[in-house]
This record gives sequence, structure tokens and C-alpha cells, in this order.
Amino acid sequence: MTNKSEAGEISTQQNEKRCGFIAVIGAPNAGKSTLVNRMVGGKVTIVSRKVQTTRTPLRGITAVGNAQLVFIDTPGIFEPKRRLDRAMVDAALGGARSGDLVVLMIDAALGLDDDIAQIKEKISKITTPLIIALNKIDRVRDKQKLLEQIQELSADGRAEQVFMISAENGDGVDDLKAYLAEKAPVGPWHFPEDDMSDAPQRVLAAEITREKIYHFLHQELPYATTVETTDWKDFKDGSVRIEQTIFVERAGQKSIVLGKGGQTVKKISSAARSELTELFDRKVHLFVFVKVRENWGSDPERYREMGLEFPKGD
Repeated sequence: MTNKSEAGEISTQQNEKRCGFIAVIGAPNAGKSTLVNRMVGGKVTIVSRKVQTTRTPLRGITAVGNAQLVFIDTPGIFEPKRRLDRAMVDAALGGARSGDLVVLMIDAALGLDDDIAQIKEKISKITTPLIIALNKIDRVRDKQKLLEQIQELSADGRAEQVFMISAENGDGVDDLKAYLAEKAPVGPWHFPEDDMSDAPQRVLAAEITREKIYHFLHQELPYATTVETTDWKDFKDGSVRIEQTIFVERAGQKSIVLGKGGQTVKKISSAARSELTELFDRKVHLFVFVKVRENWGSDPERYREMGLEFPKGD
């Protein structure tokens, strides 16, 4: 039987505000950005079928009862080859260290390969509570393989819980969300109740345009580009004028981004404008330019603008 004092304590605990910062990590293309967008109920981070599209940790914010969940969508963890790669991986691991909880996303359709083993090794010394989300379960026909993966992932006892989900169609996501809300530490909310992201609109606008570059351009070229919002003007009629620059490293890349008669950059701009209009719920006048900035991938200022630490060394 619960006495009045105990009942009062339980009631107080249930009504206490909670706020948890949750780092979502995993290999490239594991579905991290899709999960974050699904969790917050809107688009706060870009999605592409190409790997390594997320470059900087972006935050998506949602509320579950008395808990505010702040999801940190981190770059994919992989074996870095370039300076930018190293900065992205460092950012992902930094997010795992600084979060209250870590969700490790694993593509169930690919199975538990060497990449997953390397990621688990990289985070083995991080003491943040770990939850594993076995994603894309809808693409695995043999459910016995899923059970085998869960057993293997649970064997070392590192993960507090393993969830089977599909970030794309929402299967299992609500259960994961409820668990994270339950595990979020007691504390005040860090953001206003209606906020969906802490990213400034000009940053989000640049990310949307960068997403369209990945959609319309192929091979390695998108990885050699970066987008900056260079001007933003609000008008009395509620519309906004946005100027952006797509920076590439070489003149030959500029020609490809522009396309014949400027057709490619027009497609990129038109697609970005359409999505930004819907996202911001206002008329958007978008002007996109293309410029060469040689070796921008070695410029510390570009890293600061992307919210990344500039790695030392070559």
C-alpha cells in the first residue's frame, strides 16, 4: 500500500519537467536524418540517398508529455580520408560524448558488418547511456535475421535497449520516442515549446539548397560543394529575399553546377525555392550564384561557418 507521502513523491516525479539531449549516430545512410525528422514531425535536417550528406550536427526538438527531447543529428561515422571527413567524424563522436543519451542507428538490411564493429569500438569508452535502433526492418524479409542481430547487439550488455524501427514509415518509432522521454534527465526545457529546431533559418535555407545539389548532381561533385546564405531581407508583405552562393573548388566544377545555359543551377534553385516556401510558409525570392573558392575544404573559416572544428594536420 502506498502512503500519502510516497504518492505525493510519485506524482511530483511524474509532473517534473525533463529535458534530454540525444545524439543520433551511426554509419552513413543509416537513416539518422530520417529518424530525426520523423521524431520532430517536420524537416529539420536534409535527407539524401547519397552517403555523408549531413556535415554538421543539427538539432531537432520535440516534446513528449513533460519531456523535451533535443535530437542531435550527427554526420555519419566512417573511415575519414579528407580533412572535412575527419571534422565530420569528430563532430559525431563529440555529439555522443556530450549527449544525455546516444541512439546508435544500424541499417538492418545491411547487417552487422565491419563498419558497425568499428563504430562500436570508437564509442566503447563513451559512458553515455546507449540505445540501439535497428532501422529499415521493413526491408528485411527474413525476420529470423533480425532476431539474430538483436541477440548479437545485446551480447556485450553495452546497450540499455534495442529497438526495431523503420524511420521511413514510422514503425516502432513511437515506442523508441516514449522510452527516450522516460530516460530524459529531470531539468528545465532548453527551448520554447513550439520550436522544432535551433538552427537559424538562413542556415536551414542553405542546407535545403545543398540537399538539392545532391539530388541534381551525381558522383563526387556534391561533396566538393558548400552553400552559404549571403543575404536575407524580410519585406513588409511577408515575403523574403534570400541570396545564396554555391562554392566549388575548381572552374570545371562551376561549369557542371551551372549546366548548359544555366539550366542545372536553375533546377537546383527552383526546387529549393519551392521547399523553402512551404517550410517557411511565406513567399521566397531565392537567388543562387556559383563561385569558385579554391581549397575551401582547407579553410578554417568555412569549418566555423559549418559549425565544425578545423582538424589539425594534413
